[in-house]
Amino acid sequence: MANGQPVMRAVLGKPFAEQAAFFRNKLGNLVPTERWDDIQRDAHDTGFMVAGAAKADLLTDLAVAVDRAITEGRGLGEFRKDFRSIVERNGWHGWTGESTAAGQRWRTRTIYQTNAMTSYAAGRLAQLKESGFDLLVYKHNDSVRYPRPEHERLNGLTLPADHPFWKRYYPPNGWGCQCYVVGARSASGARRLGGNPDAALPEGWDADKAPGIDNGWDYQPGARVAQTVNLMAEKAQAWPAEISRAYMGGVPEHLRDSMAISYRALPSVADDARRYAQRVLKGESAARLPASRTLGPLTMADIDQVSKLADLKAAGFDFALDAAAVRASLVELSAKRSATSRPVQVEDFALLPRLLSAGGPLKDAGRSPAGNPLLQRELELGGVTFIATFEAKRAARSLVLQSLHIREGKR
Repeated sequence: MANGQPVMRAVLGKPFAEQAAFFRNKLGNLVPTERWDDIQRDAHDTGFMVAGAAKADLLTDLAVAVDRAITEGRGLGEFRKDFRSIVERNGWHGWTGESTAAGQRWRTRTIYQTNAMTSYAAGRLAQLKESGFDLLVYKHNDSVRYPRPEHERLNGLTLPADHPFWKRYYPPNGWGCQCYVVGARSASGARRLGGNPDAALPEGWDADKAPGIDNGWDYQPGARVAQTVNLMAEKAQAWPAEISRAYMGGVPEHLRDSMAISYRALPSVADDARRYAQRVLKGESAARLPASRTLGPLTMADIDQVSKLADLKAAGFDFALDAAAVRASLVELSAKRSATSRPVQVEDFALLPRLLSAGGPLKDAGRSPAGNPLLQRELELGGVTFIATFEAKRAARSLVLQSLHIREGKR
């Protein structure tokens, strides 16, 4: 998409490599804050913050929830469920919006939309710079119900890509702003995109308090890191399967364990595993069903165990669900169960994230028919033992579920 123009849809509906790379680049700098304006303007390009979140564990959990929303195209409803779980798990109180249901809806929407729009804008800026467009065109896209007159008046404004106007007015220009920019190589090309190269600059655009820009939004998201983002995005071409797998390649090493655990603690990850199994059970076609579903990255301990047990360098690997293995666990293995085991049910797959984070060490389970190492992890819950066997697949850079078995009672 580097040479194309964006089609504004739900911004998180189809994330792209530069968008994921911009946010991923911020994960190595989690900034504790008391107020929303503790860090200003382009400092947001290189650090992640949520106003009032000061504890490291809380910030990590929030960063992972936002990262999942951005890189995996998650909806606001899923983010809200994850946010509620994080707040409860960390005992976070006193945050703005906590006291009412309306306040909670506003706060979660603000966190979600702000990170979505700024990452989208920064990713697009990296693309525009890489493509070398001579002109940029401002496109108004605020709510039809609540349009901002100052932003409406900017619609179609066409200026050189290096004009200082863009240093202040490159959108989003405030809370909830969904305006965006497209690139053109000529005045005629700009006009075809709805641009007006003859439009005058808005009065006061270079004043200390520029019209139409909310406090703290008079900067160009992503300008500080555009080159870094493009370099990361180049690597994204080798990221496995889908942009969500970019998670593995971009997690800072010193945060990998905490982020892996935070990722698997998100309710939406458990829901995803259950829904994936449900889709397999319903016989959804391979064309519509993803071949696999990530369960998050291996921790450093996992990587070390894989190295010792399978003589395999597993840095950057994730755990993943595979449609064929899910089908086998639900149908074939259930039919062959013994007196001490019970059938695997769709709901059991929701426990896999917990099994991976809280289960015992990985164990050698032999070799698959393809000759790949098999590794097993167990978790006992209330007298029932869940046993997951994973196949180490080098090409996919994943430990892919081969089977799930459930044993009742003591061994």
